[in-house]
Amino acid sequence: MTTATAARAPRGTMPLAGHMREARRRAIRAAVSLLVGIAIGFTLSDQILDILRAPVEELALSRQASLNFETVTGAFDLELRIALFTGVIVSSPVWLRELFAYLTPGLTRREKKYVYGFSAAAAPLFVAGCMFGFTIFPRMVSVLAGFSSDEDSTILNASYYVDFVMKIVLATGIAFVLPAVLVMLNCLGILSAHRLRSSWRLSVVAIALFSALVTPAADVLSMFLVALPMATLFGAAVAITEVHDRRAARRALTPPKPELTSCSA
Repeated sequence: MTTATAARAPRGTMPLAGHMREARRRAIRAAVSLLVGIAIGFTLSDQILDILRAPVEELALSRQASLNFETVTGAFDLELRIALFTGVIVSSPVWLRELFAYLTPGLTRREKKYVYGFSAAAAPLFVAGCMFGFTIFPRMVSVLAGFSSDEDSTILNASYYVDFVMKIVLATGIAFVLPAVLVMLNCLGILSAHRLRSSWRLSVVAIALFSALVTPAADVLSMFLVALPMATLFGAAVAITEVHDRRAARRALTPPKPELTSCSA
């Protein structure tokens, strides 16, 4: 069975070898897109670092503040880390598409429609979340560094600082995608709006724990700025699933139209 044939195989009929060939083909495409994204990120690493350094330079106007490299290879390692981080974001439309394209052959036509809709929304939502993280991190740096006195020096470890920004950006990117996952599960009939609504307390606790894990030192401000959009998007997901379930209930109660039959003499 060729790869193209395996991709179109009916549900439940693709052999293990076909699954492996299909997974390898999809993984190669995703890896190539990631490498291209990393190359782009490495080319733009200096410009990206200038953007990340901007809040530190703003601090330097009122006190001694700078990024510090502890090792000789620290600057090069940091550029590689920025390139990898940028590559993941830039290549996200490709590897997300390959991931869901690998999953769809085993789904029904209705399930494919919902999965394709989710994959079309996931990539822009992820990028939008990352952009939101880039928007809020300078304010977070300014507020957190403002707890120290103006007479103190702010000498930041460059590696820790970039990790701080990366965690915030990735956390907000994931936070923007998670509500789309909930909506997709609802459309597939796996998660009902009632169950989602009744578990809001557990969801709030999970959001708080997630925010604490992804924010360095679990400071309250960082947790709040990450948790707020997640909670807002969770509420939007609940509202969308409510609308979907009500429409599905109305369709279930609507009697089917009688078929036209001809009477013979």
